[in-house]
Amino acid sequence: MHSVAERGVPLEERSKTNLSGLSDWDAARIFLEVVRCGSFRSAAERLSLSINAVRRRIDDFERQTGTTLFTRDVHGTHLTDDGALVVSAVERMEAATFDVLRASDSMANALSGEVRVAVTEGLGTFWLAPRLVEFQQAYPKILVDLHCAMRSADVSRHEADVAIHLSRPSALDIKLVRLGRMHLMFWAAEKYIAKHGAPRTAAELIKHRLVLQFADQLAAKESFESFFPGVSERDLLVMKTNVSSANYWAVANGAGIGVFPSYAIALGGKLIPLEVELNRPLDIWLSYHPGSGRIPRVRHMIDWLIEAFNPARFPWFKEEFVHPHEFKDEYMGEPLTHLFGGFSTEER
Repeated sequence: MHSVAERGVPLEERSKTNLSGLSDWDAARIFLEVVRCGSFRSAAERLSLSINAVRRRIDDFERQTGTTLFTRDVHGTHLTDDGALVVSAVERMEAATFDVLRASDSMANALSGEVRVAVTEGLGTFWLAPRLVEFQQAYPKILVDLHCAMRSADVSRHEADVAIHLSRPSALDIKLVRLGRMHLMFWAAEKYIAKHGAPRTAAELIKHRLVLQFADQLAAKESFESFFPGVSERDLLVMKTNVSSANYWAVANGAGIGVFPSYAIALGGKLIPLEVELNRPLDIWLSYHPGSGRIPRVRHMIDWLIEAFNPARFPWFKEEFVHPHEFKDEYMGEPLTHLFGGFSTEER
């Protein structure tokens, strides 16, 4: 309840007054996360905190601001009118904090320091990591923090300097570059085909067993249902995992049929592309904050990443699907073995 002195004072003015004494930015950050996630539980999972820890920090923040920010009932958590005003004020604080960080970055040595790159686990492990030596040789004083995860990073909230996504980010205050297109298709190991045969149609594929990756950016559950309408996961899957590397090695060792990008032919493991026409394209997007893009070391990383996915150089990132068997005719660069970290591609 507000004091007598506060009665008749507009909510916005009270919000400004209360926030003027705010000293705990971490509590404010947690408050924003609860608002953006829509619940204490979701915010706790995203922040890797316990739900009780999040509740305590929100209680602290309400004491600091002197107002009730949320109401809670059986239907969930709801922002109060005062809370909505505090959101606007805290978002301005967040933006100002990021501006200070970017300004301090720009004053540092232009071609030294750290660049944080967030990327999906498969692209990071199998495509970027083996090739980052090129960037390191060109800019030896830049430390690359390559964060591989299937949760999309938000560059507008300073979670990364540059992020690569498999779906178009919805934030409005960021720069976007469409890098190319990744084409997913079905694959099996030679030993699996020798034992179970190679399906050629969707109807034949249902008689086999699959190993699939289930992760946020792949929307795997939706894809499974679109590929196999009316089919239960239990009837078709022999294994599912959350990371591309485990998924790849399981299929490469004959556990079942898997879904990988068309460039998987160069990863080793004697994988064979199947002629099942259930190919799925995924656009690859690069995002960065406009302020970060003006920092020289980040700008160099952005330019390098754009070239690393250049469809004109690498046909597996073209708009149209190029079959792996056509790579030898389409690709004119260095041997694929070198691009993919030295895995053997002999006897193909």
